[in-house]
Amino acid sequence: MEWGMKNRLSQLIQKDGKALFLPIDHGYFQGPTHGLEKPGETIKPIWQYADALMLTRGVLRNCIDPTIQKPVILRVSGAVSVVGEDLANESIVTSVKEVIRLNAAAVSMSVFVGTKGENKSLTNLGKLVDECEDYGIPVMAVTSVGRELEKREARYLALVARISAEIGARVVKTYYCKDNFEKVVDGCPVPVVIAGGPKTETQREVFDFVYDGMQKGAIGVNLGRNIWQTEYPLASMRAIRAIVHESFTPKEAEDLFEQVKAGKA
Repeated sequence: MEWGMKNRLSQLIQKDGKALFLPIDHGYFQGPTHGLEKPGETIKPIWQYADALMLTRGVLRNCIDPTIQKPVILRVSGAVSVVGEDLANESIVTSVKEVIRLNAAAVSMSVFVGTKGENKSLTNLGKLVDECEDYGIPVMAVTSVGRELEKREARYLALVARISAEIGARVVKTYYCKDNFEKVVDGCPVPVVIAGGPKTETQREVFDFVYDGMQKGAIGVNLGRNIWQTEYPLASMRAIRAIVHESFTPKEAEDLFEQVKAGKA
C-alpha cells in the first residue's frame, strides 16, 4: 500500500485501530431530513468527537467551516430519491477530480445486492475503485441488501460485504445483525464499520448493538440518526465514542450518557 493511501486511511482509522464516523449525507436522497435541516448547525456540538465526517460536496461547500480539523469521507453516489422508483438505481455523481479539489480523505458510495440495481452499483464500485486507486484515495462501500428487513441477516450481510471487498473497497459499512455478526466481519478482508439505520426507541439499544458489534470484530461505527436525531446528541455522541475508543460497556456508556445529559461530565 502506497504512502498516500496509508496516510488517508490513518486519518480515518485511529491509532487504536478504531473509528467513529459521523454521516450527515442523508439529504442526498431524503431531502431536508428531520434533525438535519441545517447540517452545519446540527454538527456544531458534536463534530469534535467524530473521527471523520461523511457528507456530500454540496453540504461540505455550503455548510461546513473550511477550517474544521476533521477528515472528510465524500459521498459520490446519488441521483435517486425517496419518492423515486428504485433507490438502488444510483449513479456516480461526483468526479474524483472534485474529490481531490475538496481535499477529501476518502469517498463512499452505496452498493446494493439482491435488487434490480445490483449489477449497476457493483460496476460503479469497480470503476470508482479503479480511478481512486490511481490517486491513493480509499473507497468505503456503503452496503445494502434491499428494503426487506429480514434480509439483514448474517448470510446476506456477509455476501455484500465480501463482494465489496473483493471488488476493491478499502472499508465496508454494513448493518449490524444480532445473530452471527462475527461471520460478516470474519468473511470480510477489509475493516468493517457498523451502520446505524433508523433511529432506535432507546439509547441503550444503540449502546448494546455498538458494543456487541465491536466485540465481534467491527472497528467502529458510522452512525447518524441515532446521534443527531436524539434529544441529547452530545451525550449520545460521547457515550458512543467511549464504547468505540475506550471499550466502555453498554452500562458504562449509559452512565456517561446520563452524566453528560445532566451537565456533570
